[in-house]
Amino acid sequence: MNRILLLLLSITVLIGCKSDVNNTIEMKTFKKMNFEQEKTAILETLNNETRDAFQRDYEKWTENWVHTPNISKTYMNFVDSTFSESIGWDEISQFVKTFIEEHPEPEPVPKLIDDIDVRLYGDGASVSFKQMDSIRGLKRKTRLMEKENGKWKIAGMHTTIYGFKSQKQ
Repeated sequence: MNRILLLLLSITVLIGCKSDVNNTIEMKTFKKMNFEQEKTAILETLNNETRDAFQRDYEKWTENWVHTPNISKTYMNFVDSTFSESIGWDEISQFVKTFIEEHPEPEPVPKLIDDIDVRLYGDGASVSFKQMDSIRGLKRKTRLMEKENGKWKIAGMHTTIYGFKSQKQ
C-alpha cells in the first residue's frame, strides 16, 4: 500500500514538474514574441520622428512625443562643442518649431535605423542606437520611451554628435 501511494505521489510530482516546464517554455516564447512586437513598434516611432523632423513636418513630428512638463531633450555636439537642453513639452516643442521656421528646407533623411538595444519596463523602455547623418556624421542616441494609449512615444532624448572623424566609436 505504501509503495502504491509513493508511486502515485511520484507520478503526480513528475506530471506537475512537466507542466511547469511547458508553462515556462510557453511564457518565454510569449515574452520573446511580445518583446519583438514592442521593439518593432518602438522602431516605427523612432524612424517616424526622425523622418518628420528632417522633412520639417512639425505637426507629424509632435505625434511621436509625450506632451508633459517632465520630458527632456539634450544634444551634445563634440564637433563644434555645443550643447542644448530643453525640459518639458512646451520648451521642446518651441525649440523644434523655431528650428523648423529658421531652417525650413528639408534635409536628407538619414538611413532609418533597424538595429536598436531595447530594455522594456512595462509601459516604459530605454533604447540606445547609433545613426549616421549625411550632414552631421555619427550620432549615438538614447531614448526614453513611454507607451501612451497603446502607442510608443518619446519621453526623453539624448543625442551625442561625433561628426565624421570618430566613426570607430
